[in-house]
Amino acid sequence: MSNTELPKSVDPYRLAEQKSVLEGFVPLRALSRFADCIVAGGSSEAEPVCDVTLTFSQDAERRRIVAGQLSADVVLECQRCMKPMNATLTSQFKLGFVTSDAQAQQLPKELEPYMAEDFSADLWVLVEDELLLVLPPFPKHGRDECSASEALEELEPDADEVEGGERDNPFNVLADLKTKKH
Repeated sequence: MSNTELPKSVDPYRLAEQKSVLEGFVPLRALSRFADCIVAGGSSEAEPVCDVTLTFSQDAERRRIVAGQLSADVVLECQRCMKPMNATLTSQFKLGFVTSDAQAQQLPKELEPYMAEDFSADLWVLVEDELLLVLPPFPKHGRDECSASEALEELEPDADEVEGGERDNPFNVLADLKTKKH
């Protein structure tokens, strides 16, 4: 991946006409909405970044398109044990640049609309939106890695108890009431 910071704002229409490819990174600390969702960047001591490749082009109907992929190593909070956990977020996406809702409605299903007003697109916002979309809603360590897994095992019944013995059914009380009325 390139050691170049991705430009913040570009003219996507010009880049699509030139069939440009942009490679670079976006510092995660600059993405305020995303930064609030993570504990920290990855485990390295370097500043946490998102590596990005964007390929601009036009389709047969002259729609301006960007196909992209991104990857970011981050630290999330495990929702079982509330401790930090390393995660790699990746995404591949294909967006069609539009300037109105009417244009967005006309895009084929394989293209997500991206509003680019005044021939300008904020690439950092685009990257942040994609990162937010791939962020797991409830990040959790694997059961083997989680410090809360011992407590979970105590709460869950053993397979022998479930198969061998009868479990109390809370609806048995209702069934008893129903049979007493008849």
